[in-house]
Parts: sequence; C-alpha cells; structure tokens
Amino acid sequence: MWCMPLRAHPVRTSIAVSDIGRAAGFYEGKLGLRSLWPGPSARVENGSRVYESAGGPALNVYQSTTAGQTSATLATWYVEDLDQIVDELTAAGVEISRYDELEHDARGITARAGGGRIAWFQDPDGNTFAVEADI
Repeated sequence: MWCMPLRAHPVRTSIAVSDIGRAAGFYEGKLGLRSLWPGPSARVENGSRVYESAGGPALNVYQSTTAGQTSATLATWYVEDLDQIVDELTAAGVEISRYDELEHDARGITARAGGGRIAWFQDPDGNTFAVEADI
C-alpha cells in the first residue's frame, strides 16, 4: 500500500502551556508573533492559538496539563542577524538561557555544533526554544 509522504505537507509544532492568556502575552507581547486564529483546546473554549512565522502558520499553542514537561528544544527560528534578534528579545523581557556545560558570550549566545551560533530561551511554562544563525 502506498501512502503520500509527509514531506509533501507543511508541518508546525505544538506547544502545551498551562494558561493560554499568560502564554498569549508572552508569544504576542514578547516574541512579537501574530495570532492567526484562536480555537478550542480539549475542554477549554478559546484555549489555543495558531501563531504565524515567516508568513504562514508555525506554532500551535494550546492549554494543557502537560505544559513544560520536556527540557528539549521544541522549535528553532533560523535568523540572519542573531545578535540583533537576541538584543530585541532581551529588550522585550525574554531571558536568554545559559547552560553550565557551554561557553556563552555576553548576550548568552554559544557556538552551535557543526558551526554557527545559537541562543535558547523559555516561555513562562519552561518550554525551550532557540534562535540560531549560520554565522
């Protein structure tokens, strides 16, 4: 049996949050993302948002009891000017994460495996995100 491959379809990440109102303040107010549409989340009316990035839907953010239960990086934005983006995030009140096992510059940026540079941050529930650049 032949199945249509997933590579032919768009993908977006889903992020569990404990409070959709607080999350909307972070994703819209601090990250500057635009909500494309609200929706339900399990039993919560208007408990989710779909956020745009690079002109299309990119993040499904939904209220759930499973919020913040992973330390893995859930999504990464690939940017041209990492220093500028980190400065803008910091100015908006986003705290750049630092990890003891890595060396960070003054902004909290570190070398990325295989070349380039990366910085991490977390939303109010502890969900981890990254911004990275090839140079």
